[in-house]
Amino acid sequence: MSTGFLAVDSGGSGLRVAVGDCGGGGSGGGGRGGHGPLGRRVSGEPVRTGARGIDPGHLMGQLLPMARALSAETGVTRLGTVVLGAAGLATLGDALRAELPGALARELGVRTVALAADAVTAYVGALGPRAGAVVAAGTGLIAVGTDLSRWRRADGWGHLLGDCGSGAWIGRAGLEAALRAHDGREGGSAPLLARAEERFGPAAGLPGQVYPRSDRPAVLASFAPEVAACAATDPVAAEILRAAARHMADSAAAVCPAEGEPLVAVTGGVRRLGDPLLAPLGEELAKRLPRARWTTAEGDPLDGAVRIATDLATGALTLPGDDRMLWVTTVRVG
Repeated sequence: MSTGFLAVDSGGSGLRVAVGDCGGGGSGGGGRGGHGPLGRRVSGEPVRTGARGIDPGHLMGQLLPMARALSAETGVTRLGTVVLGAAGLATLGDALRAELPGALARELGVRTVALAADAVTAYVGALGPRAGAVVAAGTGLIAVGTDLSRWRRADGWGHLLGDCGSGAWIGRAGLEAALRAHDGREGGSAPLLARAEERFGPAAGLPGQVYPRSDRPAVLASFAPEVAACAATDPVAAEILRAAARHMADSAAAVCPAEGEPLVAVTGGVRRLGDPLLAPLGEELAKRLPRARWTTAEGDPLDGAVRIATDLATGALTLPGDDRMLWVTTVRVG
């Protein structure tokens, strides 16, 4: 029987899962930590959150079929280690910590479970075990930094209370500017109004397109590319992206180690917005963190989960533990 690991990235756009063999073989993402994944699966359905936080039952309902299919395909018949990087873990992860290790042990025979904030897996995917700061900006946004003795985090408060500079934040600001134009209020953008109506229908019906949706952050984030597309000719759209860049730099500065020349990377889907966001972001980071070195991320959050899983399996994990950011537990089977 081949013993391996299961690495999971759970975010606002769904689940990504990788299985790898701890005994050897495999190549691809995560190779910096040892053995790369042998197979991957993707689900486009985000894990639900409710009164108890992230829903362990909904997560397991999606994860188990993917894990079993990947085990059959790759020949990794025993999953000894599972690493889950989850959006919202720091604030919404109590039910996962209470229930997921036991469920994974019962269903898959897992012995070691690590639950990580998605910002931690983004950090490890981007920088590996080096001091610095990473802003993980996709549908949501959280910044995490470490001097390798402890973790620091900023934002990650969700689309209603924070995630400032994220795809959902940019999209919401763009839709607000569209509705201002619809009403005739100052600060409105006619180009954004036209794009909003093209995408969602008449402006008067926009609340009904957004408020009832359980995937509201993803719906808002889907409008962020429209903001970027307008930025070259629309000053309102350009200012939204400049404000997003300031928020991202603020979060990076809040978590970056104070000593040395730390590395700083930005990961996540907002990078695909291109120069309209990245150019002002570079300016803001240079102002806020003159000592830091801005670098390109080496990998993504799933690569980070793979790296943590391989380091756990081989006893090489050196990252600091933290109940809210990177929590590792050993589970008894049977």
